[in-house]
Amino acid sequence: QVQLVESGGGLVQAGGSLRLSCSASGSIVSINTMGWYRQAPGKQRELVAAFTSGGTTDYADSVKGRFIISRDNAKNTVYLQMNSLKPEDTAVYYCQVVRLLLSKKYIYWGQGTQVTVSS
Repeated sequence: QVQLVESGGGLVQAGGSLRLSCSASGSIVSINTMGWYRQAPGKQRELVAAFTSGGTTDYADSVKGRFIISRDNAKNTVYLQMNSLKPEDTAVYYCQVVRLLLSKKYIYWGQGTQVTVSS
């Protein structure tokens, strides 16, 4: 099992910044990918940014140039720096970890953290 604890959400005005953190603990070996998703009311959960299995980064088009994903391997933590926030970025943000073990994929989600951007 992998436990994910997120922090850093909140209320911010448009144009402002927030940084989200996600710390992983438990069975953290064999982590394949780690990233952030978000879900706005009435919408499907969507990828925001992630580290791929090849170690590169992947971003949603809507956040490119504004959000930066980073990680601290020593702390088993992934961050999402969100700049130039827009009201349409308002959503619950979830951390996701995927483990690949014996050719099986295990997906873990954090509890979610609310980000609200006021206009």
